[in-house]
Amino acid sequence: MSGRFPPLREELQGIEPYGAPQLTLEQAPVQLNVNENPYGPSPEAAGDIARAVGEAAVTLNRYPDREFVELREALAAYLNTSGGSGITPAMVWAANGSNEVMLQLLQAFGGPGRVALSFAPTYSMYPEYARDTMTEWVAGHRAEDFSLDLDAARELVLERKPSVVLLPSPNNPTGTALPPEAVSMLCEAAGSYEPGGLVVVDEAYGEFRRAGTPSALELLPEHRNLVVTRTMSKAFALAGARLGYLAADPAIGDAIRVVRLPYHLSAVTQATALAALRYAPELLGRVDDLRAERDATVVWLREQGFEVADSDANFVLFGRFGDRHAVWQGLVDRGVLIRETGPEGWLRVSVGTPDEMAAFRKALMDVTIDANEEQA
Repeated sequence: MSGRFPPLREELQGIEPYGAPQLTLEQAPVQLNVNENPYGPSPEAAGDIARAVGEAAVTLNRYPDREFVELREALAAYLNTSGGSGITPAMVWAANGSNEVMLQLLQAFGGPGRVALSFAPTYSMYPEYARDTMTEWVAGHRAEDFSLDLDAARELVLERKPSVVLLPSPNNPTGTALPPEAVSMLCEAAGSYEPGGLVVVDEAYGEFRRAGTPSALELLPEHRNLVVTRTMSKAFALAGARLGYLAADPAIGDAIRVVRLPYHLSAVTQATALAALRYAPELLGRVDDLRAERDATVVWLREQGFEVADSDANFVLFGRFGDRHAVWQGLVDRGVLIRETGPEGWLRVSVGTPDEMAAFRKALMDVTIDANEEQA
């Protein structure tokens, strides 16, 4: 066979797959790099999930409910307690993690000749969703404090007329939440041209937002082109189950059905998510603890002289370092794994248990002291 093998699309040649560094617990006992909830389900919750999966197991010779009606009912009920109101099952769609939800949105509403737009720094998977669906990717820029310049953002939307605007709130990797007026302004801008665009507010970390920070779910009745996505990976401590979902006008869910793969949510996934939702108060019970630990981490980092972004998520972006990789490696050498991501010179640490955060603080101070001694 002549030529390059395999016959990969030209624009994908030489690209490394996405993924945060993975180390074993022996290599890094303190793992604070992928924004997981460090508090797993209780034995009671885990037992109920196991029972639900066991019941599903005896039906695995049959395809699952491809409309996952019971799960959509449960997700709608939950969202109506978590910032939303009047959300019905017809407004809810779910997939294998919010990654698949986003990809399905781009499959349905992006494509050749269409534009997806966001504002950097932002979630590093967004341009990959655009690339994989052959959608043109456009990135505007955030202000120095990682907020949006609303006038500039509106002008960029009106200029490029995107089919999909991706707005994480809280933003990853900065933790910055969007004010409601920003969402409304961009929904109006994206609805002012033909055929119009969707504004997708990615609330993967929405449950961690600080008191007084509203959810974009409140704006759904006002903007037909608004989509709000959530995940069970973070606050629900269900990263291993892979369940993401959205709330939007029912017509958006109908459009996604055109591109979704048949029976894309397994019976096991549906059973796991339903059982977890029954334990929502317990699984979300440590969110306040994580918020408090996050806020304490922000204060401590600033006291040490670091620049720190305000965070409404379960992680903190801090810097700035002349050689952030050296700092990251120094932490790994001391058994602490965080994430080398975001703007150059910054690092991101997920919020863990008090013991994990104490280990992070000690390791960071040791790295800093060693670096200062080398420079002296």
